[in-house]
Amino acid sequence: MFRHRDRGVSAGPVQDRRTFAVSLPGRSQDPFGSEVDAGVTIRSSPALLSLMSDYFHLRAVPPSALRNSANWLQRLFEDDWDAVRERIGRHREEVLDRSYLDHELLYSGAEVVLGGLPVYPGDHDRPPFLLLTAARANRVSAYLGSADFEALWRVAREELLPRHGGAGAEREARGVFAAAHRDLTAFYGQTAQYGDAVVKWLIQ
Repeated sequence: MFRHRDRGVSAGPVQDRRTFAVSLPGRSQDPFGSEVDAGVTIRSSPALLSLMSDYFHLRAVPPSALRNSANWLQRLFEDDWDAVRERIGRHREEVLDRSYLDHELLYSGAEVVLGGLPVYPGDHDRPPFLLLTAARANRVSAYLGSADFEALWRVAREELLPRHGGAGAEREARGVFAAAHRDLTAFYGQTAQYGDAVVKWLIQ
């Protein structure tokens, strides 16, 4: 999470991951009220790969406030870091560092990190916004609330550890992921309590 920078923990490199994809099967309601097929696959673009050292933001937004406008969505993420920190403290926003794809691996496509309907900015070389409806954010909250972090870590550790210092650094790496898990659980829990949607974006 954003707060991890202050702990002096170095996230492992993810540049070796040439592509990523997330599949969203089934049907769901989009943030603007229409029923849509959610069989969407998102793959990394050259622009996304070049931004791997940036930050992946997740922000809670009341469904009634959402606008079907990429410019409006972009303005959600134009606040300074003081405002971002304040929202993080209230569990209204979370920020993952460049290892956000590793957190996605930990949750095996459960829409915690990636997942959501893509809305592309005017500059199509930039990554899309991902909009997670209130109903889907509520399902993520339920998933995280019942998830056993130790079980998740056991499944993912062999793939994660080589990028986070190896077996000798497992205690430190596990601590970083466990802290992020607690923060994400609190964020989605608060979001579900308020009945909010989530907007995600990879930004500098």
